[in-house]
Amino acid sequence: MALIIIMMIAIGAIIGGFTNYLAIKMLFRPYKTLYIGKWRVPFTPGLIPKRQAELAEQMGKVVTRHLLTPEGIKKKFLNDNFQREMTSFVQREMENFLCSEKTPAELLKTFGITDVHVKAEVRINEWIDEKYESIMGKYRHQSLRTVIPATIIEKVDAKLPVISDFIIQKGVDYFSSYEGNRRIQKMADDFLKERSGVLGNMLQMFMGNMNIADKLQPEIIKFLKNEGTADMITALLQKEWNNVLEWEAEKLEKQFKKDELLTMIKTSVSKLLNLEHVLQTPLSTLTVSFRNEVIEIVSQNGVKFFVEWLSARIDHLMERLRLQEIVRQQVETFSLEQLEEMVMTIINKELKMITFLGALLGGIIGLFQGILALLLN
Repeated sequence: MALIIIMMIAIGAIIGGFTNYLAIKMLFRPYKTLYIGKWRVPFTPGLIPKRQAELAEQMGKVVTRHLLTPEGIKKKFLNDNFQREMTSFVQREMENFLCSEKTPAELLKTFGITDVHVKAEVRINEWIDEKYESIMGKYRHQSLRTVIPATIIEKVDAKLPVISDFIIQKGVDYFSSYEGNRRIQKMADDFLKERSGVLGNMLQMFMGNMNIADKLQPEIIKFLKNEGTADMITALLQKEWNNVLEWEAEKLEKQFKKDELLTMIKTSVSKLLNLEHVLQTPLSTLTVSFRNEVIEIVSQNGVKFFVEWLSARIDHLMERLRLQEIVRQQVETFSLEQLEEMVMTIINKELKMITFLGALLGGIIGLFQGILALLLN
């Protein structure tokens, strides 16, 4: 009697366990539809292979509606810890970049951009030509007084007395020197030679052997140091400056010649920028004076700005990314072996427990069947 009950339990457990095991396998197996002749074998292919497209569609919806939601991503972006981590990461990356021994030219070369300084200078020169024509086309027939900003005119007016004093001081220094004395003497000698008549003879008789330069030199210096001389030179400069301000811009262009003026501007800009030197200097050298400030300011403000900008547009970005479609396409392209492996990796223990549970239930059913059979007999 006991042997019958044990056999019934064993048979029930085997049937229950195998049935559940087979049902689990039939989720994936067989991968393809099987035929016997023209007759299609029932339950082929397995449930998941048969409904892979539907599974992919549903997984896409689950991911976008419940996992990667705009609200969840916004919450993550606006989290203080996340922002601190991002700021630290950006600071490290910026420091590594700005401390690099690579030059701007080398970095640009990685993007396929070569001869940068030559191309940049060509573009800058073209820009100068365009700006020059644009400005001169607008102001060519206007007086310089209307073209030059009033603040600059006022500054020049204020500097005229200073220029006058500078000219006088340079004159005093020159005429006080030995070279100045020789120049005065030569001018006096030339003057007397040109007047070799009665006037010249009278001057020579009057001066005798006295050096004319020694007489004229202190008088010239005295004249230069006189307050009226400074006022006179300032007035002359002011008059000429006012005359220049009445010129049309076109006259200035003619005075300096357009081509020469443009060449001078381009040369000055080129020397000021010195692009070739800048592009061949390592980033660590170029940024040494402001590196810490840039890292501190850009990392904090940049991360804050980027997070706020992205959070405000995350709905639109996720819509444009079409994550649901991406997930669906990825799942659809999975091979059935990959899909089975992925699912089994996640729920393998649970599926084994289902098999054991089927065996347990089968054994219990077999026990009841055995007891029922004995009672009926």
